[in-house]
Amino acid sequence: MSDFLLELGQNPTARKAIKQLGLPIPMPEKLKRCKTPWQERPLQDYDIALGGPANSAVLPFLAKSIVVAGANPMVVGDDKALAVYAGPGEAYGRPATKLDPENLPERFRTHALVFDGTEIKDTSSLKEAYDFFHPLIRSLRKGGRGIVIGRPPLMQKNAEFAAAQSALDGFVRSMAKEIGKKGATAQLLYVEKGAEARMEPALRFTLSPRSAFMTGQPLQIRKTLKEPSSVPFVRPLAGKVALLTGAARGIGKATVRLLAAEGAHVVCLDRPQDDQLVSQVARDIGGSVLLADISDPDAAQKIVSELKARHGGVDIIVHNAGVTRDKTLARMKPQYWEQTLDINLVAVTRITRALLEDGLRDNGRIICLSSVAGIAGNMGQTNYAASKAGLIGYVKQMAEPLAKRGITINAIAPGFIETRMTAAIPIAIREGGRRLSALGQGGAPQDIGEVITFLSTPGAYGMTGNLIRVCGGALIGA
Repeated sequence: MSDFLLELGQNPTARKAIKQLGLPIPMPEKLKRCKTPWQERPLQDYDIALGGPANSAVLPFLAKSIVVAGANPMVVGDDKALAVYAGPGEAYGRPATKLDPENLPERFRTHALVFDGTEIKDTSSLKEAYDFFHPLIRSLRKGGRGIVIGRPPLMQKNAEFAAAQSALDGFVRSMAKEIGKKGATAQLLYVEKGAEARMEPALRFTLSPRSAFMTGQPLQIRKTLKEPSSVPFVRPLAGKVALLTGAARGIGKATVRLLAAEGAHVVCLDRPQDDQLVSQVARDIGGSVLLADISDPDAAQKIVSELKARHGGVDIIVHNAGVTRDKTLARMKPQYWEQTLDINLVAVTRITRALLEDGLRDNGRIICLSSVAGIAGNMGQTNYAASKAGLIGYVKQMAEPLAKRGITINAIAPGFIETRMTAAIPIAIREGGRRLSALGQGGAPQDIGEVITFLSTPGAYGMTGNLIRVCGGALIGA
C-alpha cells in the first residue's frame, strides 16, 4: 500500500529541501525489517553500548546474551563492570571495550543502547538513566534500539523502589517518541528477580529488526513457568503444530508464512466461503486447511476433533479472526453487537476452553489479537472495543492457572496496520492514523506476525499475561 510521505522521505534531495524550507511535513524513516528466518546470531557485528552497576544480578546474563547473539559490547562504567563482560566476550570472540561517553570517537555511531536499571531503588537514583542516555542518544543509528531493564514495580514491597521503577516506564515511552523520527525504537524489560536467565530471547527480539513497529512497550519477564530443557534459536518451531484463525488475508496470511518459516505445521482456519483463498495460503507454506465459522457454537468441538484426528493435538493457538461492525451506540442494531462480540471474544473463550480440555499440549502457547481500540476506546466502536478489552482481561486472568501446565498466554494490540481494511478508510483519516505515532507511519502485517512468532517459540517461556502494543508508539491509549 502506497505511503507517499514515506516514499518521498527516501529521496535525499526532497528530504533535504523540506528540512531547509522548514515545512511542517513529517518525513518518516523507512523501517528495517527482516527478510530471512531466525538466525543463530541476529545481532551479528552490532555495536552495543551498555551501562549499569557491576553488582547487578542482571549483568552476567546480559553480558552473555549480547555476545552469543553476535554483538560487540562497549561498556560504560568502571573496570568491575568491564570485567563481567570480559569472560563471555573472549569465549565468543567479542572482546568487550570500555566506552567513555564524555570522549566519544569522531562520528561515533551505535546500533543500540542498553541500560540496566534494576538497581535503581530510590527516586534520586533515576539520574543514572539520564547520565547514561544523555551523552549517547545522538549516536544512535537510524533504526537503532534503546533498551532499559528494570524490576516489576508492583512486585516491590518498598514504595520508593516501586516509584523509581515505575518512572522508568515513563522515561522509556518518552524516549521512544524522541527517537522514533529516525526509525529507532525503545523498550522496557521488567525482569522479575530470579528470572534473569530468561531475558536472552526477549533481548534478541527487541534488539533485532523483527521488532520494527513495536516501541515504548514494558514487557514483563517472569519466573512463573518452568524452564524448558532447551531453547532453540534456529527453526524454533520445528515439530510444532499451530492453529491460526483468520488465515486467508492480512495479518493472518503474513503470520502463517512466518510461523511456517520457523518450522511449524500451520493449520489455516477461515470461513467456508473463503475456501479458495485460505487453501492457496496453506498450499504456499505446506500447511493444512480447516474450514469453520468460529461463531458457530459447534465450531469449537469441530476444531478439537479435526486437530486431534489429523495432528494428534496442537501446540500453538493464534486467535486472529475478527470483525468490525461500526455504529454509534444509539444507532447500533442488536445483531451488530452480537456478531462482533461472538466472533471477537465469545468464540475465543469457547475454542480455548475446548482445546485446553482436549487438544492443546502442555508447554503450549496462546496468542490473542486485541487492539489499541480495546485500550483507548473508539467512536462508533463500543462493540469492537468491548470485545478487544475483554480479551485483555481474559489473558491476564488466565496466565497464572495456565502456567501450571507450562502454557503461556499473551495479547497483542495492533495499531494502524496497512491492510485492506485501512485502505478503505478516507484518506484524511488514514493519513492521521499513519502520522500520529512515534514512527510516523503505518505498520505492516509482518510486524504483527513477527511478535506472534516470537511469543510462539519455546524461548518465550518467561513471558505470560503480557499485553503488547504493536502500534509504532501511537499517541492514543495507554
